[in-house]
Amino acid sequence: MTQNFFAPCPRGLEAPLCDELKALGAEDIRSTDGGVHFSGPGALSYKVNLHSRTASRVLWRVAMSRYNTEQDIYDTALALPWTEWFDVTRTIRVNMAAIRCPLRSLDFATLKIKDAICDKFRQEIGERPSVDTHAPDIRIHAFLEESQMTLYVDTSGDALFKRGVRQYTNIAPLRENLAAGILILSGWKPGTPLLDPMCGSGTFLIEAAQMTLNIAPGIGRHFAFEKLHTFNDEKWQSLRNEAIAAQIPVTALPIYGSDLYGDELKAARLNLENAGLLDAVTIKQANVLEITAPAEQGIMVANLPYGERMGELDEMRELYPKLGDVLKQKFKGWNAYLLTADLAMPKHIRLSVSRRTPLFNGALECRLFEYKVVSGSNRK
Repeated sequence: MTQNFFAPCPRGLEAPLCDELKALGAEDIRSTDGGVHFSGPGALSYKVNLHSRTASRVLWRVAMSRYNTEQDIYDTALALPWTEWFDVTRTIRVNMAAIRCPLRSLDFATLKIKDAICDKFRQEIGERPSVDTHAPDIRIHAFLEESQMTLYVDTSGDALFKRGVRQYTNIAPLRENLAAGILILSGWKPGTPLLDPMCGSGTFLIEAAQMTLNIAPGIGRHFAFEKLHTFNDEKWQSLRNEAIAAQIPVTALPIYGSDLYGDELKAARLNLENAGLLDAVTIKQANVLEITAPAEQGIMVANLPYGERMGELDEMRELYPKLGDVLKQKFKGWNAYLLTADLAMPKHIRLSVSRRTPLFNGALECRLFEYKVVSGSNRK
């Protein structure tokens, strides 16, 4: 039976996510700001959770209706067969988002959905599920527009950028699905030399190694769909076994990382080791201003510090022209993709930007700046 789904993603990664969903067999793919609608059999949610590198979650749409009041919201939620979807012993949480919603209190509307679910259980089995706002078994997502309500059951559980392999992070971590999306947007392909000279806890390195070795991003974790009555364990184990069989054995790859700080490098090494990828990636302690290109051509990616790791804004802006000089002098033939929340960075690095892509790392608005480093003058 065909089901409808919505996969939210970091804003700016909708196009890569559409391509992923098409490759995974999704139908009726429709992009919107911050995510992609799609449809397919129920087990498609297993496949997308397992294989998508750019989605944040996979939400199963269970209701869409018009509303005027909180009572309308309650009635729609009450009519749904919640007891057929999960057991009363499962804890729940209701999340609410809205655009142009005329209701006075979103908290009250959220409460009405929770009450409807609990009342449905009471009516049918005489018990109600408990609420857990921190680590619920089942998350229900409500989205209110001006006159339309949509309800979703979250099939993912923890957000999909939590791959289950990165245990050590720095103070400005890059979300894994954003890192994967940046690699896709850069045009990087497995086998192309890749360098992250500010690798922090190693997010770009791990994502690139997993992509090269065909390691499914969700292979090391569990998902909320496993807690639903609709769960087909045989189908799930088949998908997992296929993914494991498709993996390429770990070998040394042209993926390089460095960082100025030993603590950061220690975190990257521990994360790579935890992911079983320490032998795939070359990492070393080095100043970004003193590095050399590890190959004649390749892709550089970097999540530039926002002030936490390398001082305040003035110090960062002293770094930019020096970084521009390093690119110009030592990375001819390379393409550099620099992510930053400092939208004035290009003015200071003094290189011609060939493309700028708006992206969000969580709630933080950023830009991905592309620099194609060529021989001759590249200064503005």
